[in-house]
Amino acid sequence: MVDHARARRLAKRIGQIVASAIEHEIKDPRLKNVTITDTRLTGDLRDATVYYTVLGETVDAEPDMAAAAAALESARGLLRSKVGAGTGVRFTPTLTFVPDHVPESARHIDELLAKARAADAELARRATNAKPAGDPDPYRKPIDADETDEADAR
Repeated sequence: MVDHARARRLAKRIGQIVASAIEHEIKDPRLKNVTITDTRLTGDLRDATVYYTVLGETVDAEPDMAAAAAALESARGLLRSKVGAGTGVRFTPTLTFVPDHVPESARHIDELLAKARAADAELARRATNAKPAGDPDPYRKPIDADETDEADAR
């Protein structure tokens, strides 16, 4: 029987332990800009997938994903032992590190929103001097009694 609430709590705790160990205990300079974004745990609590992102040295610098992946791979055993000591579960889950593509997705969404704003601005610019194609008031109006008398007289 799978306890999803327990798996979520344990996954959150594993993410906190791994992030803390990367920040304070592991002295590898390749892990300096690594951020743990999410952790998922299987239902049987045997395998944990840790998602991470790597920031560049500057805003415009490209992050070194390969070096960060190699550093996480070499620190996997130490991180697993830290997780085992910090969680107190009977079986310490194996750790799998997967790069998180959230920053790339966010950048793509920002580009799409910029295109949509530009298209809206162009449409608003074209609509400033536009006139309706048909009558200015295309809705039907009730017929007055005076108009019906004139129609009957004809």
